[in-house]
Amino acid sequence: MTVHLAVLDPLPVFRRGVAAALSSVGHLVEEPTDAVAWLRERPGGMVLLTLHSAEDIDGLNALCRMRPRPLVVALPSKDVSSLGVQAVRAGARSVVARAATVRALQRAVAATIDGEAVMPAEVADLLVKGRGGRPTRRSAPSAQQIAWLRRLSSGWTVARLASDTGYSERAMYRLLQSIYQQIGVDTRLEAIVLAHEEGWFQD
Repeated sequence: MTVHLAVLDPLPVFRRGVAAALSSVGHLVEEPTDAVAWLRERPGGMVLLTLHSAEDIDGLNALCRMRPRPLVVALPSKDVSSLGVQAVRAGARSVVARAATVRALQRAVAATIDGEAVMPAEVADLLVKGRGGRPTRRSAPSAQQIAWLRRLSSGWTVARLASDTGYSERAMYRLLQSIYQQIGVDTRLEAIVLAHEEGWFQD
C-alpha cells in the first residue's frame, strides 16, 4: 500500500536517507517544512518525527490534536524509553529509535499503516507500569500552582504567564521547574497530563 510520508528531522542527510529507504518500498516521501499544512493537504498521510528532547513533544502534541488524527511514528534520538513513553502519551502511533536499521524502520512503517502500534519493549513495559517511569510525586501542587498549570494547558506561554503574575520570564521558568520536580515530572507536557489524570483542573 502506497502512502504519503513526511520526514521531519533537522538533518537533511538523515531526511534523504529515510526518504530513500522508504521510497524503495513504494512510498511517496516528502520533506515538508510545515507538517500541519502538509497534513491538511494529505489527510491520510503519515509523519515520521524525530524527537531530540522533551520540548519536541510539544510539536508532536500539536500534530496529534489535528482531526482526523494523523499517523505519527516518533523517532527518539536519545532517551528512547522516556521520550518514547511521552510520544505515545501525546498520540504517536509507533516509536522507533532514530538509530534503528533501515529494515526496522521499513517494518515499523508497514505495521503502522496496517493498524498496528510498534514500539521498543522497554517503552511498552513503562506504559504498562502506569506512569511511564515517572518518579513518585513528592507533594500535591498548591491552588496557585494548579492555576499556572491550567493556563499553560490552555496554550499560555511561559512569557505570558510571567507577565501576568509579575515575575520575570527566567524566574517563572525556575518556578515551573520547581513545580515539575515537586510533582515528580520532567516537562510541561508531563505536568499537564498528570494534572488531568489527577483531576486537579476540575472545579
